[in-house]
Amino acid sequence: MGQVEATTERIVAAGAEDVFDALADYSGTRPKLLPEHFSEYEVREGGDGKGTVVHWKLQATSKRVRDCLMEVDEPTDGQLVEKDRNSSMVTTWTVTPAGEGRARVVVTTTWTGAGGIGGFFERTFAPKGLGRIYDAMLGRLAAEVEGRPGLD
Repeated sequence: MGQVEATTERIVAAGAEDVFDALADYSGTRPKLLPEHFSEYEVREGGDGKGTVVHWKLQATSKRVRDCLMEVDEPTDGQLVEKDRNSSMVTTWTVTPAGEGRARVVVTTTWTGAGGIGGFFERTFAPKGLGRIYDAMLGRLAAEVEGRPGLD
């Protein structure tokens, strides 16, 4: 068994604080960002940043569906950490300024992978698949926050 990691990033043409606020809005903006790989999305506690508990099913492949119950924390400014109560999976969203009116968003997911040959395939293919899923989310995030009136 080994640690598996998937990381994706994007520069978004909006201020870092506005981008972070959109990501932390689990009851309003976040559902709009989810590609078809997510289902049964439900905010169970809170809804805005730290203290939020949110459920979803993530279908990474045609055969692999994870039932996720994520507990949200904000350990530092510009950072959301989603810890799955059902597994070792942790997703960290980090938003930092990237110049005037721009933000860098980095999303990293880690989990303890399987052992043996299954673990080899998981470490080889899962990060790429999850990267594509999060890249789609980041694209939707950019579309959501770029050019919003009053945001800068």
